[in-house]
Amino acid sequence: MPGLLTFSRDGVAYIVVFALAVCLVCSVFVAASAVYLKPLQVANAQIDKRRNILQVAELYQPGDDVNEVFNERLEPRIVNLETGEFAEDIDPAEYDQREAARDPQMSVNVPRGEDIAGIKRRAKYAEVYLARDENGELSAIILPVHGYGLWSTMYGFLALEPDANTVIGLKFYEQGETPGLGGEVENPKWRALWDGKKVYGEDGEVRLSVIKGAVGPDTPQKEHKVDGLSGATLTSRGVSSMIHYWLGERGFEPFLDRIREQSESV
Repeated sequence: MPGLLTFSRDGVAYIVVFALAVCLVCSVFVAASAVYLKPLQVANAQIDKRRNILQVAELYQPGDDVNEVFNERLEPRIVNLETGEFAEDIDPAEYDQREAARDPQMSVNVPRGEDIAGIKRRAKYAEVYLARDENGELSAIILPVHGYGLWSTMYGFLALEPDANTVIGLKFYEQGETPGLGGEVENPKWRALWDGKKVYGEDGEVRLSVIKGAVGPDTPQKEHKVDGLSGATLTSRGVSSMIHYWLGERGFEPFLDRIREQSESV
C-alpha cells in the first residue's frame, strides 16, 4: 500500500490525514498548556477571591500584597449553619462551599416555599471570615452570600461590623445581570449606599432590603433600606431575597446570634 509520503498532495486522503495530524498536535499542545497553567490559574483565582473579601471589609488598598494582608488580618472559619457553631473538624483551606452544595451528603435541599434566593440546594457548612484589628479584637465579619437575580446567580460577600448587625459593605464578584441595569450591582456608588445600614429590626427580623426608587429623609425605616437599581426591579428584588435568606434562620442568623452573645458576655 502506498504510504503517506506517496499520497498526492492534491488528493482527499492526504488532506484528511494532514488535518488529523495538525489536530492531534494542537490537542496535545492545548492539553499540556492547560496542565502546566492550572496551578497558576488556581493561585490567581485564590488571590482574586481574597482581594474581594478584603475589599468588602475595607481592608485592601491598591498595591497591597493580597496574601500578606489576608493572612495578617483575616481568620477563615467554617460554620455549621444549623447550629451556628464553628466546625473545628473541617479545614477552611480545603473546603469549597460551592462544591459542597452539589454534594447530597454535604448539602440540603431548600424547599421551594423557603427558597426565596433561588439557590435550590444549600451547603450544610459555610465559610466565614473574621477580621481582627492590631489588638486582636474582632473588627469585621465577612459572609459569603449568593442568590438568583434576573439572569444569573449572583455571588458576593457581605461584611458586618462586630455588632453582627451594621453593614460595612456588600460586594459581588460574579454575576451575569444586564450591563447598565442589573449589572450596576457592581457600581461603587451603589455599593457605597450599603455602608451603615442595619440588617435586623428591633424584633430581630431581617429588615434590610432594596426598595423601588430612592431612600429619602421620610422613608420609613430608612436605616434598613437601600436605593433600588433603576430599570432592574427583578435584580433588586433578587438582592433583597438573597439578604433575607442568608441573614435569616436558614442562613447565618444562628451564627450571628452566637457572635452577639459572646460580645455581650465580655
